[in-house]
Amino acid sequence: MKRRVVVTGIGLITPCGVGTEPTWGALLEGKSGIGPITKFDAAKFDSRIAGEVRGFDPEVFIGKKDVKKMDLFIHYAVAAAAFAQEQSGLTITPENAERVGVLIGSGIGGMNFFERQHQILLERGPDRLSPFLIPGMIVNLASGQVSIRTGAKGPNSAVCTACATGTHAIGDSFRLIQNGFADAMITGGTEGVITPLAVGGFCAMKALSTRNDAPETASRPFDLDRDGFVMGEGAGILVIEELEHARRRGAKILAEIAGYGMSSDAYHISSPSEDGDGPIRVMRSTLQDAGVDPGEVSYINAHGTSTPAGDRIESLAIKTVFGEHAKKIPVSSTKSAMGHLLGAAGGVETAVCVLAASRDVVPPTINLHKPDPECDLDFVPNKARRVEVRWALNNSFGFGGTNASILVGKYRD
Repeated sequence: MKRRVVVTGIGLITPCGVGTEPTWGALLEGKSGIGPITKFDAAKFDSRIAGEVRGFDPEVFIGKKDVKKMDLFIHYAVAAAAFAQEQSGLTITPENAERVGVLIGSGIGGMNFFERQHQILLERGPDRLSPFLIPGMIVNLASGQVSIRTGAKGPNSAVCTACATGTHAIGDSFRLIQNGFADAMITGGTEGVITPLAVGGFCAMKALSTRNDAPETASRPFDLDRDGFVMGEGAGILVIEELEHARRRGAKILAEIAGYGMSSDAYHISSPSEDGDGPIRVMRSTLQDAGVDPGEVSYINAHGTSTPAGDRIESLAIKTVFGEHAKKIPVSSTKSAMGHLLGAAGGVETAVCVLAASRDVVPPTINLHKPDPECDLDFVPNKARRVEVRWALNNSFGFGGTNASILVGKYRD
């Protein structure tokens, strides 16, 4: 028998707020966290807008001396993990440390650190490079820093699967607990790459919205006038535990994780296949893993990036998997308010599913005013909705054709 896995803590750092409640409140109110880029001079870039985290002070979570030793994506991970652990009430002691692990992913990692240090190399030479360059930027140091700071000595790993990273991290952690390799995991995704090189790279791909004069309405998933995604940043971290472990310590259980799926399109480096094969298979395998019928799903947090092809093909895949029930399911994309947090997206959006299931309310897809006829589902346009959420499905699809879905639901004894 596989062990049951529950969520006991959530930590969010997003363009909509620093902390879970500020983020959740802004999402329900339909507020956008997207604005002009302020982190660098973007005047020469095709896309000059992003979902930046505002009001975040890393020194609140990390000692002043240590802040300079690590990239922004690690700052976000440490802070979000602290929020999640505080909510969960999980205390890590010498007695349980080896049964608590950390698995936090990032799609790109420390590009801020990389770009700054590369400039120092060019201008001042190799002798002036920081000794913290490598440990300050590599992807697994988000997990490493959280492990060091919490004392968690169980599995310590990272995943890097582009925009599916956060969901894969949580799903892999779910499997580790299910199969007895850990009793609790601190897990999710983090990203902080609103930098000249990263923004320039996505601009070169023609992937970003160029609605620069109206940033708050630029991310418009499933809308006929969508013109690309908007970059975002932040972190979404969960504390998840084996059910009896959580019960024994009297933790408040927010939701249960019931199913996880993975698939590959095996098609193209950045475009989904026209038949939606990969997304179809990953949703079906997730439901099968959970033993949940498609007709029982009451909310889907879509990948919904606001790209012309991606939104259309995800809509097709949902209709294929859920049949007649598809048009009865509220489906929303919170990227409409936050932008696309890349490797952090799946962590944040799985947290949104947990909140929806525990509070029976689903956030809207904002900026949806002219629905694409090929995207003809109930996308909860512009206003949050009270819905009894028994099962919530999160979709995350990444470059390279990598797909992940995870199913969470109300905890029932």
